[in-house]
Amino acid sequence: MGIRRTPEVAAKPPAKRITRLWPLVSGIAALVLTFALGALIVLRNNGLPFSIDTRWMQDVIEHRAPVWDALSLAMNFLGGGLAAILIVPVLILAALLLVKRPWAAGYYLVATLVTGGAVQLLKHLFGRARPEDILVTVDYGSFPSGHVANAATMAAVLFILFPRFWVGAAGVLYTVVMMFSRTYLGAHWLSDTIGALLLGIGVAIVVWAPLAAKLDGEHELAPPHPAKLRHPRRE
Repeated sequence: MGIRRTPEVAAKPPAKRITRLWPLVSGIAALVLTFALGALIVLRNNGLPFSIDTRWMQDVIEHRAPVWDALSLAMNFLGGGLAAILIVPVLILAALLLVKRPWAAGYYLVATLVTGGAVQLLKHLFGRARPEDILVTVDYGSFPSGHVANAATMAAVLFILFPRFWVGAAGVLYTVVMMFSRTYLGAHWLSDTIGALLLGIGVAIVVWAPLAAKLDGEHELAPPHPAKLRHPRRE
């Protein structure tokens, strides 16, 4: 009998080296920048918005229209409440388990939970006031945006697991639209969404680094896509 290949054995050499330096450095740097931005907001003028925050908010309020209302409310539903806590995560976890990627499912779950916890910690730590012209129901704390942080984490995780151009493009588009919708609805200042973007990406990278070899090896061991079986690559 042959020796059973584990994800760590099957991983390519570059994936085995990922835990050593740059992902951890870049991910931690993003998290430090998130904290630094929150601290700057609080210490600068007791949480009052930057000039770019107020200018952006004035612009989006002036251009509110039914079509943008509908889009922003749809994103509000997808990024919060039952959809964000249960529906979307369960669908992604089920899909990953269906294609026999348990380590990938665990990675997504941990990154999502860490992001959610970090968002709540920073909200209560900085206690920034939200804009006054809010169109939706919100919880305590404006910095950072939980909707955007969750979107950024999901986009980064899926791109790490499936590094395809269309996956990255879809993730960027979804995150940018989420950032727009949160400011459009008056739920957050623009700087809140930027901090959330850094937080989500930072968490995704920091959680990924120690799991990189297992995730890559799992990908190598996963059953091939039916299309590849029908059309094998010619050497």
